[in-house]
Amino acid sequence: MQSNGAGQGQDSELSCLNSAQNGESSSAGGTHFNGLLVSTNNGNSVGTNNGAGPGSGTSTASGSEVGSMKKKKRLSQSEEDVIRLIGQHLHGLGLNQTVDLLMQESGCRLEHTSATKFRNNVMEGEWEKAENDLNELRALMHSPNAIVRMKFLLLQQKYLEYLEDGKVLEALQVLRGELTPLKYNTDRIHVLSGYLMCSHADDLRAKAEWEGKGANSRCRLLDKLQTYLPPSVMLPPRRLQTLLRQAVELQRDRCLYHNTKLDSSLDSVSLLLDHVCSRSATHSGKQFPCYTQQILTEHCNEVWFCKFSNNGTKLATGSKDTTVIIWQVDPESHQLKLLRTLEGHAYGVSYLAWSPDDAYLIACGPDDCSELWLWNVQTGELRTKMSQSHEDSLTSVAWNPDGKRFVTGGQRGQFYQCDLDGNLLDSWEGVRVQCLWCVGDGRTVLASDTHQRIRGYNFEDLTDRNIVQEDHPIMSFTVSKNGRLALLNVATQGVHLWDLQDRVLVRKYQGVTQGFYTIHSCFGGHNEDFIASGSEDHKVYIWHRRSELPIAELTGHTRTVNCVSWNPAIPGLMASASDDGTVRVWGPAPFLDTQVVDGLNENCSNMDS
Repeated sequence: MQSNGAGQGQDSELSCLNSAQNGESSSAGGTHFNGLLVSTNNGNSVGTNNGAGPGSGTSTASGSEVGSMKKKKRLSQSEEDVIRLIGQHLHGLGLNQTVDLLMQESGCRLEHTSATKFRNNVMEGEWEKAENDLNELRALMHSPNAIVRMKFLLLQQKYLEYLEDGKVLEALQVLRGELTPLKYNTDRIHVLSGYLMCSHADDLRAKAEWEGKGANSRCRLLDKLQTYLPPSVMLPPRRLQTLLRQAVELQRDRCLYHNTKLDSSLDSVSLLLDHVCSRSATHSGKQFPCYTQQILTEHCNEVWFCKFSNNGTKLATGSKDTTVIIWQVDPESHQLKLLRTLEGHAYGVSYLAWSPDDAYLIACGPDDCSELWLWNVQTGELRTKMSQSHEDSLTSVAWNPDGKRFVTGGQRGQFYQCDLDGNLLDSWEGVRVQCLWCVGDGRTVLASDTHQRIRGYNFEDLTDRNIVQEDHPIMSFTVSKNGRLALLNVATQGVHLWDLQDRVLVRKYQGVTQGFYTIHSCFGGHNEDFIASGSEDHKVYIWHRRSELPIAELTGHTRTVNCVSWNPAIPGLMASASDDGTVRVWGPAPFLDTQVVDGLNENCSNMDS
């Protein structure tokens, strides 16, 4: 192995050319690298120490050896890129001698020699030299305007450092004589001029949101400057880490079972293995709800609806038995305990809606119910029992984001907006409502109707527009937190995902059995990456949002599963309500012995507890 001036300091450390390509060494002296003694004599490299001591004998490299190095395999562009990425990472770790050896043996250079000079001068605060380096870099840039922007950034740093050092006259000269003549970003120049009034260095750093003179601020400056240089001249900062982070994020994004908060730090993962989650008790299965951890049997008839509160601390369930039960979620064990029972809903409870602050709960009944109950959750007291007419059918409700109003309606043509005392604020005639949702703007209400569509109704300017059109009745729908996606349960078709902004059908999910029963599905998991729905075949189906095929089929219920609710605060907790009179609480599979876990069928459909 030949050395190519590896002892020449920082400049050679950052741009090394392979001496094997030109047949000579650029060093006039010698240095030690990992037991390798290298010196030059009339252009020939001599004196390799093979571990027998400094004076154990040397040999002169023959012409055939140099020739063989010249004939070595030429690296592809991708191979050169990888070597440069590794070199940049090693340099960031301070392994500069290793970088030199890597570059000289590979015949690559980490960056252009002009870029290396520029980097060193910026880090040393040699601003005039750095400006001269820009002229050398001009020919290597794709955009001629980049020079002006880079010079502006350099002079800005120079100006701020003068101010911090108390050299006000020098700073003023930079501002007037160098920055202003650039005729670039005059708004920023006005801001910079205001810093002249700063009384001390701390005041300057605070107002400029600047770290102050030193290596940290100069490194940040270099990061900005590098964005204007082609990567063939100077690599973007920390490029290898960026690529690795993107690879990790892509694997997580493609993982059908990943249900934990995304951590962008590379320290939280192993780069030696691909990212894999499973439904078992190992890996990230600890966050995936596929195991019945509790069965709630307090209802004595069909359970038609269930919904976790917005903060995830409570679950409300409504039943044909005329009661609503509020359950408290234990924050540690995630077990549910009966908190209170709300009675008197003569027709049964088929729909529930928590207020945005979880202080109130509204209960609706089935088609022949003309009443609506608004409960105070903390006290268990009935605040409002609303009924406009005995002919009404109030089967659905949605809260306005302000928590002071709600909309309600049914299939007999009622569509009302009311306050917390049940006073009628507005009404929309002739709309046969199946399901409702209030949009985050506080003005628009989405309503599915008997014409197999979802329309947007604005109660302020009394306008409406068509958003979704299906070919079959929409039995229910829900909307994602960001308001972009809608999840529909469509009669005889199953679960459909719509983009409300683009007004297009995104995906049809397979597996679920959906006739003309009203079944409520939901989004769930971190980032709402999952979709869950009940089914008339007694199962709960879970899909990843991007996958049409179910990733889990949860069994245990013995009749139709009417509703599924995923806890918004605990991604591994889900509840399902069924005509079998029970509510099942689903959680991660327990931490069992590996052999026991392997015994659990990989298809969650066999995880019947």
